[in-house]
Amino acid sequence: MAIVIAIVECRIRACGYAQTESIVNIIAFFLLLGSNIYIVAGPGHIYHNLKETYLSPAYWVFFIWFLIHLLLLGYLIYQFTGSGKEVIIRGIRWRFPLIAVLSAIYIHVRAREYYIVAFIFALFVNSNASHIYYVVKKFNKRGSLSDELFVHIPFSIYYGWSNLLIFLAGFEAFGNNADTQPAGAWTKLFVFLSLFILETTAAAFVFASPESDPAGAITITWSLFGIYAHQSAHGSSGFVSISALVFAVLSVVWVVWSAWNSYKSRDIRDVPSDEERAPLVVHD
Repeated sequence: MAIVIAIVECRIRACGYAQTESIVNIIAFFLLLGSNIYIVAGPGHIYHNLKETYLSPAYWVFFIWFLIHLLLLGYLIYQFTGSGKEVIIRGIRWRFPLIAVLSAIYIHVRAREYYIVAFIFALFVNSNASHIYYVVKKFNKRGSLSDELFVHIPFSIYYGWSNLLIFLAGFEAFGNNADTQPAGAWTKLFVFLSLFILETTAAAFVFASPESDPAGAITITWSLFGIYAHQSAHGSSGFVSISALVFAVLSVVWVVWSAWNSYKSRDIRDVPSDEERAPLVVHD
């Protein structure tokens, strides 16, 4: 065993820390991708056979996973560039493999209907996603378009998505079954509070920084419309579906506001400073 460990350590030193972490990132990505493919392609199809709750969204809401996977492909390629190495290898570091593993575990335990365990792992995913999000925000202060596209947007969506997973997993673990139990006053209260928190989280993406964050706000808005669509089609509770629609529309307002703020902040960054506009040659 000691010989094996020594060989691995030698290989890590030979390949270099950055290359080793890049390889680990690739393995973690395909672990997460494989988990979602297995769940969707399997006979049960988790997105159609969940415990029915009063916060369950439409199945198409879960397509956000595929958008995350697509954007993370760019993330994997970007890590081999100079700028990408700085933010991914030196900034995010081991957090990406960790969130990929935690997400894969969450997906599998939820598919097996271990809802309380899934709720715990949803909390872990959200905690790690928030940590990555703020690391990325710190590195993206320089306003790099590449960092924005390949790092900031994927994890902004991931963070927004992980907020929904907490509430979804919580209702699956502790909430009433909408197929067999009516929505009582407490259920309606907790649904309303959950929708309110999700909507205010979308607003937080807008007002957290001067340039705003449309990607995170759009993710939550997409989820709220999915909850409205499913609850109204299921006919479980008029109060729940109307509340979801109201908060979804409010989130649209934050999305539009966020997009406008992002556009204005980019215009401000593109305006040359007084020194840049000064003539190169000064005449006497």
